[in-house]
Amino acid sequence: MGENGQWDADLFRREGHRMVEWIAEYLDGGARDLPVLAQVKPGDIAKRLPDAMPEQAEDPEAVWQDFLDVILPGVTHWNHPGFMAYFGITGSGPGILGDLMSTALNVNGMLWRTCPSATELELEVLGWLRDAVGLPKDLFGFFCDTASVSSLLSLAAAREQADPEIRRRGMSGAPFRVYASNQAHSSIAKGCLTLGFGLDGVRSIPHDADYRMDVAVLEAAIAEDRAAGLRPLAVVATVGTTSTTSVDPVTEIGGICQREDLWFHVDAAYAGSAAMCPEYQWIFAGAETVDSLVFNPHKWLFTPFDASALYTRHPDLFRRAFSLVPEYLTTPVSGQVVDLMDYGVQLGRRFRALKLWWVLRCFGAEGIRSRLRSHISMAAGFADWIDAHSQFERLAPSPFSVVCFRANPPGFDEPGALDELNMNLMEKVNESGEVYLSHTRIDPGISLRIAIGNLGTTEADIQRCRDLLEKELACLCHR
Repeated sequence: MGENGQWDADLFRREGHRMVEWIAEYLDGGARDLPVLAQVKPGDIAKRLPDAMPEQAEDPEAVWQDFLDVILPGVTHWNHPGFMAYFGITGSGPGILGDLMSTALNVNGMLWRTCPSATELELEVLGWLRDAVGLPKDLFGFFCDTASVSSLLSLAAAREQADPEIRRRGMSGAPFRVYASNQAHSSIAKGCLTLGFGLDGVRSIPHDADYRMDVAVLEAAIAEDRAAGLRPLAVVATVGTTSTTSVDPVTEIGGICQREDLWFHVDAAYAGSAAMCPEYQWIFAGAETVDSLVFNPHKWLFTPFDASALYTRHPDLFRRAFSLVPEYLTTPVSGQVVDLMDYGVQLGRRFRALKLWWVLRCFGAEGIRSRLRSHISMAAGFADWIDAHSQFERLAPSPFSVVCFRANPPGFDEPGALDELNMNLMEKVNESGEVYLSHTRIDPGISLRIAIGNLGTTEADIQRCRDLLEKELACLCHR
């Protein structure tokens, strides 16, 4: 290595080969040899790190060794076949390579001119994806980092439509009201906080027996708020709720939004990918009424984090809400091309489309469908096992690859006893390092969740999860 850490091509090649070899082994089963949930305590990693950055360039060999010895033990492996805690994420080989090339090119796609390929590939690939999941062809798509930001931008566009003068004078007049199920993601409330609506600006609508938004209550709530002098603004439906993956009745909610002249946003962050399979395109029935819709390729389309696909029928409203072009960002083609900086808050934009392009081409639509169907099939098999088991019970429908369940053996009738048992059971399973589960709280109480979505997960991994659940439950029940 040269003076002051100067890297030449030979050094980059040597270190790059080392990393690619490690990644290849990791993806080819090496992750199985590591505990899926980091087995460290708070502060363990920080204690092993120096208090200040080095004054002089260090040998890359030493940096690599510290990665292995210090950083890796504190990694929770989302790419592990036993990672079943949250919505399935696999950074696949093609996606990692696409991300590598994006990083190497280091472009900023804020303007068409700053990287024409970044803009045009993004628009084209999101068109492919829109068509593949059966969404209406008049939806315009662009990338955000996460569904949280996609929903925030959508609510800002809704506000722009309802009150264009807000852009200049700020908020005034009667408060806006946004409606979402009590099963909606917390990002909807955060979006309302960020936009100045406050937590009182979100009205939580109860769910039905299947954890879907109760549309009768929604209609009544809108009427009640109008009568109270509030300004109903938007309804957010969820396709694949965070806790149970239930699907709100999109068609009925869309009809209400049309009658009431409200913005209709659909959050399909997790489950939207399932619509790649024709038999699951029912989840988007009624999508012809949406004003905006988001789903995340980084959740279940094997694309490395982050990549959130936001679609809208009103790109003009997003531009109106966010476009602010100083002289130094004008170009000879301004007004003739799409400048993606105009559709959101951030100016800088990563070349996210490249990794998704690599994934879609290297897997192909049928390759993706077969893997999604495999995950759904494994989840269905796990749900059947829960249903047939005398000491476990399923707590919600399982339309995709997530199952909500709990242990419910005899003898845990005291208030809170069953919740405590299930939290202890989950921690014992997670301590194994082989499987990582998560939990939520729904009507019956604490529910454990298994989320299947990793490309490497097999029936053997599901069986190991079942074995651990039975083993640890037996230990807890016989203390």
